Amino acid sequence: MRDLLDAWDRQQEAYIAHREQRFEVMLEVLRLVRGDEFTVLDLACGPGAISDRVLTAFPKARVVAVDFDPILLTVARTALTERHGTDRVTVIDADLTAPGWHAAVGPVDAVLSSTALHWLSPTELSAVYTTAASLLDQGGVLLNADHLRFGPANPTLADVSERHDAHTQAAAFATGTLDYQQWYDEAARHPELGALTEERERRFANRPPQPLAPLAFHLAALDAAGFAETGTVWQYLDDYVVLARK
Repeated sequence: MRDLLDAWDRQQEAYIAHREQRFEVMLEVLRLVRGDEFTVLDLACGPGAISDRVLTAFPKARVVAVDFDPILLTVARTALTERHGTDRVTVIDADLTAPGWHAAVGPVDAVLSSTALHWLSPTELSAVYTTAASLLDQGGVLLNADHLRFGPANPTLADVSERHDAHTQAAAFATGTLDYQQWYDEAARHPELGALTEERERRFANRPPQPLAPLAFHLAALDAAGFAETGTVWQYLDDYVVLARK
């Protein structure tokens, strides 16, 4: 499964030009705010990219990783426990759109997410932010990295961002990097994962892509969720790392 996590990283780098840099910023902020011993909730964890980096950078840290994709969950559970051990990682199958998804999570010191929450509708996103705030103690921090697209008021920035994304993807795919669907095709060749393809399709059958919420919506939703302080700690064109502190 480690090969699939590594392939996921390469695939995601085709869509996010400075992905590793934004991870480094998230880890640095986490260290400055929470020290080196804490529990992190990896929200919509995918195959475990954030969790892997947190557990590597912070030997005393623990991670609770949550997702609803059975293929990604299996990759995360196997790859993370093989590298970091079962005592530092808990992988939970939970639907962020369902009430009570956090029941098995418990209190955490930080919530991190990367290129994932755009799958939620604005209403669902607001509810997830509110739940995330309830899991944090005073001083707890949420960091969300994602593309937050420019709207009609910023046509030049929107155009430059779109063309930059297209250039980044074309350069990566020209070297043989898998695209998003090709990664799933590769994963399905693993017998353990191929058997989960039908279940994955069933879970996401009625979940069309959502309109992308801009930065202003995220900040307003975090304010409404009860965070005391919100802002950004990193930006490259329309790619941001948003911070909220309880």
